[in-house]
Amino acid sequence: MIQLIKGFKDILPDEIVLWQYIEDTARALFEDFGFREIRLPIVEKSELFSKSIGDTTDIVEKEMYTFEDGKRGNVTLRPEATASVVRSYIQHKMYAEEPVRKLYTIGPMFRRERPQKGRYRQFYQIDAEVFGTASPYMDAQIIFMLVSLFNKLAVQNVSAHINSLGCPVCRPDFQKALFSLLESQKDHLCENCLRRSEKNPLRTLDCKVPSCRNALKDAPSILDFLCGDCQSHFNTVKDLLTRQNIPFDIDKNLVRGLDYYTRTAFEILTTSLGAQNAVAGGGRYDGLVEALGGPSQPAIGFAIGFDRLAEIMAQNRTLPPKNPKIYIAALGDTCRNLAWGWASDLCLDGVQTEMDFEERSLKSHMKRADKFHADFVLILGDNERENGHALFRNMESKEQISVPLDDLVPQLIKIIG
Repeated sequence: MIQLIKGFKDILPDEIVLWQYIEDTARALFEDFGFREIRLPIVEKSELFSKSIGDTTDIVEKEMYTFEDGKRGNVTLRPEATASVVRSYIQHKMYAEEPVRKLYTIGPMFRRERPQKGRYRQFYQIDAEVFGTASPYMDAQIIFMLVSLFNKLAVQNVSAHINSLGCPVCRPDFQKALFSLLESQKDHLCENCLRRSEKNPLRTLDCKVPSCRNALKDAPSILDFLCGDCQSHFNTVKDLLTRQNIPFDIDKNLVRGLDYYTRTAFEILTTSLGAQNAVAGGGRYDGLVEALGGPSQPAIGFAIGFDRLAEIMAQNRTLPPKNPKIYIAALGDTCRNLAWGWASDLCLDGVQTEMDFEERSLKSHMKRADKFHADFVLILGDNERENGHALFRNMESKEQISVPLDDLVPQLIKIIG
C-alpha cells in the first residue's frame, strides 16, 4: 500500500467542514473591510523568495523546494504568500488603478521543515496585504480585523504582541548598539546567531536557543531609538488599539530581519495548544515593493497558520456534519427512475438529497437513511406509485405524511421550509 509522504496530510471530509467554516468566516470579514481575493500560482521563480525573504534565512537556505525548470532556471514551490502577492501587484500595475489596494489569498505553502505536531511540509495560510498607505490607522485596523476574526471563530486565550522596527533613519543607531552587545556575547551564541550577527543582527533577537536568549536578555530595545516620526506612528497604533479595546503586549524581541520591514510588527499568540504559540503574524514592509522592482509603495500585511488554527478550533468547537436533508428510498426500477429526477431537482434547488441506486429492501434503505443522519425519508414503492402518493417521514418525530406525486418537489420544499 502506498501511503502519503511524511510531513504531508490528507484533509478528510469530516475536517473539511471546519476548514470551510474558517474560510467562509475569514472571507466574509475581510470583504466587509474592503479586501478582494486574489489567487496565485504555487510555483514562482526562486529569485522572488531569495530577494523577499532573504538569502541568510533558514527558509531560503534550507527549507525551500527548489528545482530546475529548463531554460527558466530555478523555480520554487512557494514557502509563503506575501512575495507572490507583491509580485502580482507589481506585474499587473495594480498601483495605477487605485492608490490603496487590499488583497487576500488562501492556499497551500511548502517548506522542507522537520515534521512535527501542527507543522507540515505542505501547510496552509490565510494571507492579507494592503498596499498604498503608510498610515498608522491602517496598521491598527489590520490588527483589529485579525483579532476580530479570532473572536468570531471563538478562539480562546488570544493575545496580540506588537513592536516597532523603526525606519532607515533611526534603525542604524539601534543596530550599532545591538551589534556591540553581540560582540561581547559571542561565546554564548549559537552558530546561526554568530552568522546572523554579521549580516542580519536583528534576527538574533528571535532566536529560540536557550543560551542565546539568556545572552540577549539585556539587549537594547529598538523602542529606545525611535525617531520622532516612528514614535508618533507607534503611539497612534497603540492609542487606536486601546480605543477599540484590543489588548496587546509590547514585545521588544518581536523583529523582522530585513531592511524593507519598517515600523509596526505584530503577532497573535494563543496558549490553546499548551505552550504559547503564534497563530498569525505580520507587519509593515514599506520597502518590499521597491526591492522587487516596483514603485515606492508602502505596504502592510499578515499571515495566519491555517493548520494550527484548525487544530485549535477542533479542540473547542464541533460543527455539525453536512448531512443530507432528504434520503429517497425508491423500491424497484420504475420508482428509482422517478426518484432519480426528483433527487436531481431537489439538489438543484439547494436541498441536499441522497438516494441509493441499488436494489434494496425498505428496511435496508431506512438503515442507510439513519447512517446518513437524514432529516427526512421519502418512500416510494409500487403501491405508493399506483396510489399517486409518496410517504414522507420525519426521522426525528417519526411522523409520516402522504404527498401527491404531481409537483412533488415544490411540495417537499414547502414542507421542510
